Amino acid sequence: MSKKKRNRGRPPGSFEDRLGKFAEDARIAARKLPPGRERDALMKKARQTETVMEVSEWLVPRK
Repeated sequence: MSKKKRNRGRPPGSFEDRLGKFAEDARIAARKLPPGRERDALMKKARQTETVMEVSEWLVPRK
């Protein structure tokens, strides 16, 4: 039996770029939903992701 090799490649784009895309996608998806729990949950995820982006900016020194 041979083992599968683990994919060790890096995802495309920087961490901040991926976070920004996730937040944007969550907001777009939330706007398409009627008011309710699911929409609120997506908006909350978008806000939390933006907070993570801000904290990441504080922690990672820019060149």
